[in-house]
Amino acid sequence: MSEPFDAKQDLLDAPRVGGRQRPRDAATLILTRGDKNLEVLMGRRAAGHVFMASKWVFPGGRIDRSDFTARFSGELSSITARRLEKEMPARRARALALTAIRETFEETGLILGKPAPAASVAGPWREYRQAGALPDLSCLTYIARAITPPGRTRRFDARFFTAPIEALRDPDNIVGSGELDEIAWLPIQEAMQQDLPSITRFVLGEALERLESPNRPLAFVRMLHGQHRIEHLD
Repeated sequence: MSEPFDAKQDLLDAPRVGGRQRPRDAATLILTRGDKNLEVLMGRRAAGHVFMASKWVFPGGRIDRSDFTARFSGELSSITARRLEKEMPARRARALALTAIRETFEETGLILGKPAPAASVAGPWREYRQAGALPDLSCLTYIARAITPPGRTRRFDARFFTAPIEALRDPDNIVGSGELDEIAWLPIQEAMQQDLPSITRFVLGEALERLESPNRPLAFVRMLHGQHRIEHLD
């Protein structure tokens, strides 16, 4: 069964500070290894972070302008594209998928992509392209969306993608950037025992549920009129 969402803990994870900050688009990547004995790649955020300090999370971050123009190899699957394009134009959907791949590379050094001639580009994609790869969108599956409650220090409209270890060029080449002070492959039940944000624990449960139901509807978590609301959308 999917892990129940802990609404009370979600509010404790990011205490209310006031203000009306709009959520920024962000993307997260859940890399998986194995099948029945599923493992996930997670990292612990450094203690000095303003948002979710010392919590175990998946690699990810907010969208960047460069994600709209970055070259890629392989289109989004039809079901992932359809789900994203219910929320936004196709160009932004691809950009968010690219965000997940770029942020994973920046935080872990892992390349999800196909071999390509090294290229010199400006901006956040520079090191990725110099490594000789193009991001591959076809291996991504969009499984969940969550919007940070109002009044928090940081607010994100986060999309959660999954991809298998087979999509990585060199899965053993984990090189941290300092944003995550520890990075590890964790059996999913062991991951559940870590200090996780409530939404991370919930999405882990969704990933586990998909082992039995690959076409499980998209999970959407948000706050409406002061109450958490969870929907599963086709």
